[in-house]
Amino acid sequence: MLRLLMNLCLLCGICSVSAQTYSGKVTDEKNRPLPYANVVLLSLPDSAFVTGTVSDESGAFTLRSEKPKLLLRVSSIGYATIYNKVEKQDLGTIQLLPDAQLLGEVVVKGDLPKVQLKGDAQVTNVTGTILEKAGTGNDLLSKLPGVSAEEGTVNVFGSGTAEIYINGRKMRNTSELDQLSSDNVKRVEVVRNPGARYDATVKAVVRIYTKMAQGEGFGFNNRFAAKYQYDWTTVEQFNFNYRKGGFDLGGTLFGTDINTEDNKRLVQHTFLDKVWRQENDFHAVSHDQYATAVLSLNYQFNEKHSLGARYEFDRTPKSVYTIDPVYSRVFQDGALYEENTSRGTQRYPAASHALNVYYNGQLGDWNIDFNADGLWSYTKSLQDVKEQYVTEGAPLQEQAINTDNKNDNTLYAAKLVISRPLGGGNFSFGGEYTYTDRVTDYVNAQGVLEDVHSNIRENAVSAFAEYARSFGNLQAQAGVRYEHLASNYYEGGVRIGEQSRTYDNVFPTVSLALPVGKTQLSINYTGGIERPAYGLLRSDIHYVNRYTYEGGNPLLQPSFINRLSLDASYKWVYFNAAYTHTKDVLIQISEAYSDDNPSVSMFVPVNKFDSDKLYATLSLSPTIGIWSPRLTLMLLQQWYKVDTPDGLKNFNNPMGNFSWNNHFRLPWGIGLDVDLSAVTAGSQDNWQQTEAGWSADFSILKTFLNERLSLQLQGTDLFNSSQARAMQYNSKRTTMLDQEARRSFRLTLRYKFNATKSKYKGTGAGQEQRSRM
Repeated sequence: MLRLLMNLCLLCGICSVSAQTYSGKVTDEKNRPLPYANVVLLSLPDSAFVTGTVSDESGAFTLRSEKPKLLLRVSSIGYATIYNKVEKQDLGTIQLLPDAQLLGEVVVKGDLPKVQLKGDAQVTNVTGTILEKAGTGNDLLSKLPGVSAEEGTVNVFGSGTAEIYINGRKMRNTSELDQLSSDNVKRVEVVRNPGARYDATVKAVVRIYTKMAQGEGFGFNNRFAAKYQYDWTTVEQFNFNYRKGGFDLGGTLFGTDINTEDNKRLVQHTFLDKVWRQENDFHAVSHDQYATAVLSLNYQFNEKHSLGARYEFDRTPKSVYTIDPVYSRVFQDGALYEENTSRGTQRYPAASHALNVYYNGQLGDWNIDFNADGLWSYTKSLQDVKEQYVTEGAPLQEQAINTDNKNDNTLYAAKLVISRPLGGGNFSFGGEYTYTDRVTDYVNAQGVLEDVHSNIRENAVSAFAEYARSFGNLQAQAGVRYEHLASNYYEGGVRIGEQSRTYDNVFPTVSLALPVGKTQLSINYTGGIERPAYGLLRSDIHYVNRYTYEGGNPLLQPSFINRLSLDASYKWVYFNAAYTHTKDVLIQISEAYSDDNPSVSMFVPVNKFDSDKLYATLSLSPTIGIWSPRLTLMLLQQWYKVDTPDGLKNFNNPMGNFSWNNHFRLPWGIGLDVDLSAVTAGSQDNWQQTEAGWSADFSILKTFLNERLSLQLQGTDLFNSSQARAMQYNSKRTTMLDQEARRSFRLTLRYKFNATKSKYKGTGAGQEQRSRM
């Protein structure tokens, strides 16, 4: 791939000795930079296509051509197209004005695809589409091809868990997606193979851009939602914003009270000194309360310079997981050995303070983006469990287990990204520094498990360089990223050399995009890494029950990942195929806790084998009158060996995932959504999905008072058909999981008044280390 790119660069350099470089900038009606505008050079007098590109985040663009007589065409969704005769190389600032047709709410039908490929991203425009009425940010992302979003965790099919950016700022709290309203989103960009400017651990990126703020003064956007599933869950949100000239002050108060249940049946076979079988009928309820307060201050001196700060406080005043009497039966070599019941509570209080300051500016051709972050947080896990058990021929016995686990986290980070036009393209470079300190204290009052006092301190330094340029219709981008990480592990204040380590890695990225007629094609390669989360590197052991413990592994190594993907879009058809090879996969295995007590098994994470996976996604989204359907078909085929109790086996069964979303534009401003989804049996990592599951959901939304007030009713899993039934294989253990399905309903009331959005442009630093915490 690199050789192909070098040959193309050499060929283009030879053929364009006499080519001229043309550059300029695109702005909107208020002279604000307009990114992702289509900029095309046409020949005169026949208006034939010569070359084209898209404007970057600052609105700037650069093109090269050796033809003498040219016409410039600049266009963007929602704006009137501009045609200018090219008379000099400096094309200056081109201002686009809103399209009067769109402002007049005239439906314009065209061949523009709903999902486009632009640069490194799959771009979905939300403004003026049915996606505006999806609901929250989670609801919106779940309707995109190959994307799922549940409670703030976003997964991109074929890549993995995604990092989320909202207007260039890294999403710091999973509740932010729930706080975001879909009708305030302009477009969403899904990056399946992030470039060199992103940390090598990042598997995918979702960039969300909200609509341009209008007006000055105070604005409010308030929401109340109630959901019923087992019991009531409520959400209250208050957003405010004040803008005057370049000054911008915004804030959010967000609180939620959640009641849920956890009902499942677990059957575990453990092959140790004997064959043990545990049958557990599990029932637990949880009550969680979360509160978030955000305050952001921003000052935009002019269109080229802005400065700001953002503070966020998160607190979990109540998080209680109550285990109702769980009845278990234990068999030894097929004969009943023990019957027991357990009950108790687990509490998870937590709090965090996060501060971000940023500067974004442009000095001549240079664009500068600087961020500095600080994070101070703690999390606790307090467990109080009482077990009663009867073994054959013995009286009733009791055992109490009390554990106290606390993690204190400190993070300091700084990130600088600089870019400028260079040689007919755009050159970006920068670096990032992160310091993290994580202290873990684990205490078991009864002494069943050992107390642990550990500390992990890490210094991480990275640097990257990235270059993008168009060669005729071909858009090429190549980059390289260097990462240095020094990790020091301490136990009882003493540095443990075996568990301390230093890494130096280089990761290349290459992207090629080319239109073929009306079809957009792109191919991407990315090298990446998956570092184990701090929780997996711990040395303490957690108590599950009398026969099962769970621990970390300070000797874990990172997994290295190579990704190759192909994307294609044509009108309302979108296709993606991705292939990944992962070296030293991180999985969980089961082994005997000790030679003295072989009947107790312990789950531990290890590096085990390499895996290959092929993903394919096909999305069809036509519009037929008032009906807008979207059919998405996804396939996973993996090649992975799993160490099972019966020996080494290939887990190569394909798995399908299908969704059929239907939106109907009804009279009186009513929108109706009816969605169906299904998953087939198959293999994923060391899991075997043994039965297919499906779900039917609906949503109906009505707006009032010129869309300032909206009421939305949603129902999920209407037929209780999404039960999870799967088998997990871990060397000496098999676990059968039968997770209960349960329908839910949610009613959301939202009111907006002069809802100006903050212009905060901070992007954050140290995100990879933060996610590991």
